[in-house]
Amino acid sequence: MNIKLMKSSHWPDVKKIYQDGIKTGQATFEKEPPRSWGEWSRKHLAECSLVCQEGDQLLGWAAISPVSQRCIYQGVGEVSVYVSEENRGMGVGEVLLKELINISEKEGIWTLQAGIFPENESSLQLHKKLGFQEVGLRTKIGKMSYGPMAGKWRDVVLIERRSQRVGME
Repeated sequence: MNIKLMKSSHWPDVKKIYQDGIKTGQATFEKEPPRSWGEWSRKHLAECSLVCQEGDQLLGWAAISPVSQRCIYQGVGEVSVYVSEENRGMGVGEVLLKELINISEKEGIWTLQAGIFPENESSLQLHKKLGFQEVGLRTKIGKMSYGPMAGKWRDVVLIERRSQRVGME
């Protein structure tokens, strides 16, 4: 497996993997991926957007988006990790998240957070394995607008990871 910074040329595969995650109904409240690379890249930190490849095949991606535009939160990022349907359970997510943690600390990010549906046990386990801790449960925080859970209110587990190297001074 080879980890690289995400580029615009990766967008078609990134979009497909994101769409596959959306179809599960367990990855996001979003109904569809952004329409373009430009729309996607405006919401994510370029230096903290990664892809995992094996040969020419994109296996998954991970990215960080800022949680706020306020300067006090510049060291806090929201994590997304998506693995292609055919490569789930093969360690791709772990490789991506480990590298994302390393890069985030080099970029001065001291807190990583994520909101995960409680039913997405594999994602919760992965994050906890790499040092994320559950900090809360947001009950009925949003209503699904698509899929088999359309119209149902969903809970989200809020998890975070604090760097032991950055932001401690």
